[in-house]
Amino acid sequence: MPKHTMRAVRLHEHGGPEVLRYDEVPIPQPGPGEVLVRVHAAGINPPDWYLRDGMSNLPPDVRPKFSLPVIPGTDLSGVVEAVAADVEGFSIGNEVFGLLRFPSFDGSTYAEYVAAPASDLALKPAGLDHVHAAGAPMAGLTAWQFLIELGHDHPSPFQAAQHRPVPLDANTTVLINGAAGGVGHFALQLAKWKGARVIAVASGAHEWFLRDLGADEFIDYTKSRPEDVVHDIDLVLDAVGGPDSKRLLRTLKRGGSQFPVFFGEFDEEETLRLGVTVTGTQVRSNGAQLADLGRLLDAGTVRVAIDSTFALADARAAHERAARGHIQGKIVLTVA
Repeated sequence: MPKHTMRAVRLHEHGGPEVLRYDEVPIPQPGPGEVLVRVHAAGINPPDWYLRDGMSNLPPDVRPKFSLPVIPGTDLSGVVEAVAADVEGFSIGNEVFGLLRFPSFDGSTYAEYVAAPASDLALKPAGLDHVHAAGAPMAGLTAWQFLIELGHDHPSPFQAAQHRPVPLDANTTVLINGAAGGVGHFALQLAKWKGARVIAVASGAHEWFLRDLGADEFIDYTKSRPEDVVHDIDLVLDAVGGPDSKRLLRTLKRGGSQFPVFFGEFDEEETLRLGVTVTGTQVRSNGAQLADLGRLLDAGTVRVAIDSTFALADARAAHERAARGHIQGKIVLTVA
């Protein structure tokens, strides 16, 4: 007898990790352009807890629309179970990974099955298990679209100007703030892949992890402020962002750029006076770019670090781990 229901984590109200409920719900059916994926692992990302607490960190006019109950999650790795008639390039049994429907909040990957747009998926690198593959999509694509290729023409909700990555090569020095986290550890490796010199900023506990990933220099922010010890930087990728991001402008040379992943408040007069550029973007789902990143993952050029894993039923504990901070790489849910 075919199975019609699955287990999924849902939000019925907003709040802390305790509002994540492990429910039984219908298995979704793939629509046009979609495939049904049996989820083996789901990556956890900051938008998951933004959704959980009701997007209180965003201005009301840019908050995505959604209704409760909702299944959180955007990142997955799994196996194709069914394919819509109009889908080409994927077959039943293919192992795939992807960032689903972002920047909307309809990814619904905290579940045993998900109906996924085929355009958001790529074949999973053969040398990567599902846990590591599930840790790659959002964080890896964020680093890719900030540093390598934007890949879309959608404006950011936080700025009018179109984001433009800057060329990276052996003559470029990049400072990465928050280098040990999901986006940061991918950004470090992609900058090194392009030949740049990388200065990694994190707490001292992450120094050897980041040096092993290729960091040329390390700054322990608990002991030194980057703006006090380094200058003439070509590019700052600030994976922490927020109100304090503007202090890192003082590390840049004239003509340099700062890319805040979480946009903060910057004074246009100050940036003009310093002769620097501040620009950002909002990551978007892109299966073709993920396939490019997948080739680097398969070759071992880029690695996915896993901070911790939790069973799907233990999503609350996973969010509690995220709330404690100082994450090294990615937190991933495993789906039995």
